[in-house]
Amino acid sequence: MNAAWTCLVIAGLFEIGWPVGLKLAQAPGRLIPGVALAVGCMALSGWFLWMAQKGIPMGTAYAVWTGIGAAGTFVVGIAAYGDAVGVARLAGVGLIIAGVATLKLAH
Repeated sequence: MNAAWTCLVIAGLFEIGWPVGLKLAQAPGRLIPGVALAVGCMALSGWFLWMAQKGIPMGTAYAVWTGIGAAGTFVVGIAAYGDAVGVARLAGVGLIIAGVATLKLAH
């Protein structure tokens, strides 16, 4: 994997962090740390996406970035927050992952 794709994966992982920070900010006494986590992850995610777009077309980079963020946030929601798991929800996230994989293979 080249540097641009590495940056894109890192950007996608930070993309997972900001919704987690916003969820954390809803807990009593966690507003400031949660918002700080969200803002920090947003900034880092955006920076790594910017770096990735130097070597990956914008449309591909954006779709992969949001796909990693969406699928990763889905998994964190289930694992850490007890979000619902069902066949349709799993199929939906599976389609997101399949789309991301297809974009990577087609690049």
